[in-house]
Amino acid sequence: MIRTSLAFLAATAAVLAPAAAFASSSQWEATEGARVRLVSSGLPDATGTLLGVLEIELEPGWKTYWREPGGSGVPPSIDVSGNPHVVAAALDFPAPERHFDGDLSWAGYSRSVAFPVTFSLAPGEVGPIEASVFLGICETICVPLQARLTLDPASAPDDMSDAANVRNGFDVLPPPASETFGVKLREVHDGKAVFAATFPEGSDDADLFIAGDGYIFGVPERSQDEGGTIFTVTVERPPETSGIIHYTLVTSAGAVRGELPAF
Repeated sequence: MIRTSLAFLAATAAVLAPAAAFASSSQWEATEGARVRLVSSGLPDATGTLLGVLEIELEPGWKTYWREPGGSGVPPSIDVSGNPHVVAAALDFPAPERHFDGDLSWAGYSRSVAFPVTFSLAPGEVGPIEASVFLGICETICVPLQARLTLDPASAPDDMSDAANVRNGFDVLPPPASETFGVKLREVHDGKAVFAATFPEGSDDADLFIAGDGYIFGVPERSQDEGGTIFTVTVERPPETSGIIHYTLVTSAGAVRGELPAF
């Protein structure tokens, strides 16, 4: 009788135990100061697009970084090249905060955060996804976190908790910039780029966060001229390759995000 009960309990536990390869969210990967996991929701659409989030839970006093950390830190990255059926995975970012540590300035988050992820799968293909995630977290010193996270979107595509997490992650992204709220490149000269900013009247505390492949930007310096608000940015190294420049403009009236052509 005891043997039968023990066998039944063991079998039940095996069925109920979570498995990273057979869940639409990965298991948590923990390190000092934080833990991370990947969550997906639904199945890929007809074009192969699948939505997810990279969740980062930070312990009090710890921080992590935006797509361009600035003077210190590690930009988050995700690598899905080991999956034949996954073409790419693109991270997106909520509006960051400006942090100052002594003489260094960096862009990031002092709270738990979720980075939206857009997976591009081969049309008609679905299966487990293994992603290599690399990011930095810091308290007084920075700690690199590298994790291999596995999920299977097809295992629980209707999970309501996963769907809510993914939806919330995308909902907090700044909306696209517009003609009345955004940034345009005015000129580039003597190793500096000048951006003209437009935002709602009455808003203040405007800050510009900017990133681009192949570029290293200094901290944007805000000033006023006859045309309005401008940000002057030192381009510390010319781009090695052309690409898109990403920016987020943060004000007391909210934030927007946009893209500019490389220069």
